[in-house]
Amino acid sequence: TFFGSTANDACFNAWLVESGDDSNRGTIEGINAMMPLVSILVVFGGFMAFDLNKESSWTWIFLIIGFAVIAIGILGFFLIHETTVKSQDNKSFWNNLLYSFRPSVMKSNLLLYVVVGAFSIFNISISTFMPYLIIYYEQSLQMANYVLIMAPAIILAAIVTVVFGKLYDQLGFRRCAYITLGILMAGYVMLFFFTGTALVFVGSLLMMSGYLAGMAVFGAKIKGLTPEEKAGLFQGLRIFGQVFIPGIVGPAIGAFVLRDAQVIVNGDGTTSFLPNRNIFAAAFVVAVLLFVALKVIFRMGRNG
Repeated sequence: TFFGSTANDACFNAWLVESGDDSNRGTIEGINAMMPLVSILVVFGGFMAFDLNKESSWTWIFLIIGFAVIAIGILGFFLIHETTVKSQDNKSFWNNLLYSFRPSVMKSNLLLYVVVGAFSIFNISISTFMPYLIIYYEQSLQMANYVLIMAPAIILAAIVTVVFGKLYDQLGFRRCAYITLGILMAGYVMLFFFTGTALVFVGSLLMMSGYLAGMAVFGAKIKGLTPEEKAGLFQGLRIFGQVFIPGIVGPAIGAFVLRDAQVIVNGDGTTSFLPNRNIFAAAFVVAVLLFVALKVIFRMGRNG
């Protein structure tokens, strides 16, 4: 986790800030936002031939993934063009680490912090249901073929995300944020009211499209507001809004709405609870709060 965060969350995303501008940030983030879920599909599809009940299979899986990451890292030395943006400050490690949490820095970059706060609400909505999503498909809805729903929905949502990334460069943050949020909430509504395979697929497609496109739209706006010469110093702030706070609050909301969920007895005598559609209702309520946050953002930055 530490090495992955330093490579991707810190260094790579700081490089993306320095490599883009207002004419192409949406396009860049559209591609960047879809990559994690596309990677999941590659891993699932690539290792379907392995017998996952064998210990040796997992040894080979981790070796293959590990060596692939090492190979990609080596290729990065030759394929990545280093930008020339350099910070003029050569302060100590601890000063740099705490830079984005200084009151003076917050005051001078207030809109950035408000957008990160809105991004946190967006990710809280996602984290409310995401930990339970596959269990909901497989156990609560009894969809043994849930992969046939998830895989096409992710692929189509990835295409939508790339399109929205390009639209961001043309329409700006204001319109794209509202559109993606509307798509996400429409997916929540369908997943709450319907349980049939076809309609669950449509709801999942809308939800995934809103999720990935929202990641691109917010990611582009945050990178656009990040001071380019201090790109690395603000990546910790971004992760607080994207991962840390949502990772605590979102699952807590999900657990609260599922506190009275149906309990089943497993074959080994242990018990488990079955997530229900209330997770999507809770995610919808959180998304409504995001509308309020967006109003604040657009009041602060009239140019959207």
